[in-house]
Amino acid sequence: MANTTTAPRLPGLAKRLVEAGLIAEDIASQLVEEAQSQQTPLMTLLASKGQVAEARLVEAAAEEFGLPVFDLGSFDAELLPKDHLNEKLIQKHHALPLMARGNRLYIGVSDPTNLGATDEFKFATGMPVEAVLVEPHKLDRLIDTALSAASSLMDDLGDDGLDGLAIESGGEDDKESSDTAEGADDAPVVRFVNKVLMDAINRKASDIHLEPFEKDFRVRFRIDGVLHEVAHPPNSLAPRITARVKVMSRMDIAERRVPQDGRIKLKLSRTRAIDFRVSSLPTLYGEKIVMRILDPSSAAMGIDQLGYEEHQKEAYLKALSRPYGMILVTGPTGSGKTVSLYTGLGILNTADRNISTAEDPSEINMPGVNQVNINPKVGLTFASALRAFLRQDPDVIMVGEIRDLETAEISIKAAQTGHLVLSTLHTNDAPQTLTRLANMGVPPYNIASSILLIIAQRLARRLCPNCKEPEKLPEEALRKEGFTDADIQNGVVSYRAVGCDQCTNGYKGRLGIYQVMPISDDMQRGILEGYNSMQLAEQAEKEGIEDLRRAGLVKVMAGLTSLEEVNRVTKD
Repeated sequence: MANTTTAPRLPGLAKRLVEAGLIAEDIASQLVEEAQSQQTPLMTLLASKGQVAEARLVEAAAEEFGLPVFDLGSFDAELLPKDHLNEKLIQKHHALPLMARGNRLYIGVSDPTNLGATDEFKFATGMPVEAVLVEPHKLDRLIDTALSAASSLMDDLGDDGLDGLAIESGGEDDKESSDTAEGADDAPVVRFVNKVLMDAINRKASDIHLEPFEKDFRVRFRIDGVLHEVAHPPNSLAPRITARVKVMSRMDIAERRVPQDGRIKLKLSRTRAIDFRVSSLPTLYGEKIVMRILDPSSAAMGIDQLGYEEHQKEAYLKALSRPYGMILVTGPTGSGKTVSLYTGLGILNTADRNISTAEDPSEINMPGVNQVNINPKVGLTFASALRAFLRQDPDVIMVGEIRDLETAEISIKAAQTGHLVLSTLHTNDAPQTLTRLANMGVPPYNIASSILLIIAQRLARRLCPNCKEPEKLPEEALRKEGFTDADIQNGVVSYRAVGCDQCTNGYKGRLGIYQVMPISDDMQRGILEGYNSMQLAEQAEKEGIEDLRRAGLVKVMAGLTSLEEVNRVTKD
């Protein structure tokens, strides 16, 4: 009897949930009354109470109101249409512009009864607007990400500070030069630049990009290997902010026609200082500034934190314990080669060893190691530095990069005459490194007799342990990705990035993916017989050496990273 009296009073969504068996009728009736008394949308209240799984709740609401459903689980916040992120409207309607397709804007809403949202966004943007239904908690997280990215760098400046910054600069060269020189010492500009540097350090960014365009000035951070927009200061500030950074890094602020390099040292405390390697580049609309953040603590993390599998770590440590020979680390720019080498140097850095390094430039300072910055303008090349090292009785030599035959030959001779040599090359995997040296002109017998170990590596973003979610993939899809039948029989569980307030788009930090290839007797014979990279790769596979792709899949099965991320860094 109670059911027949309450059923007519239930609105459409509550009634549909009851009919679908997702919620009891008496509880639905109570929630409807509570929503009416609190003047809260029923959808919002249901999501906060957790009475119905959000995915099922959204499906039911979509059927009731005739709206399409959009899954934010795999949506990248970098794809948001930044020109249409009106903070006032986003907060007012709890709705977020997700994408612009042609001349149409799509906004994500969690309350299907909020008809005013589409109207106001339509009026503000001048575009036709369509609403799509999304899960409330995922929308909350994405709104927080969008709004914090848009405003985090401006919080400390305040309205007065921005008013003081937004000063028009003249069109003539001499007027602009005067303005930029003045702007370098403006208090608001100084505060802004300092805030950029501190934000980048706190968010563990590796690079800061300050980019002027015709009608925009963009600030981006590279976090975990991926660039993220963090601010859009007024375009008129570009010359002043650029001048401030150039003054800090001791560049010539009057010279804006050629690239320049400089350094900034930021002292955070008595015991910790961060170095910034600064580069300026003239572009169509001003100078682009890139600041590389060099944190010495990254080299002190220890080999166990780098992500080596146990057998890979043992192979690296065994090669480091040898009195002579060569260890090569290979991979693209930004793959962590320098950190891998310095981790090895940290293990070797004892009072009874003479260690010298030649780099372009030295990115990490290590007490106890003699570090030399290459300067080709004055004739200090890798080859000349190596010759000087060999006259100073070294035990360990580190060469930043083998770029030419001369450097390769001197390094190999050093490795053959009682020195342990560490260096890097730019190749895709370990077997290609051997053929690259041969193509440079190094005789095969020198390659075979000197190289102990080759490490090919990539850096992948580490999944946030707080919010990662398992995903179920069909067996055929798993095989296509490279998982073996044995992996599938053991029950492959892969995880996907979600995103929460403790991470960046579902990822937090990075880990290495490695191919560690010791040079065995059979590998030496192959080198002497002139094997190409494919034959060397087949030999490595016979010896049980995992390639980079397989090493990445092992990290996926361990729940450390996502299949999507491994595809990003290992697929050709």
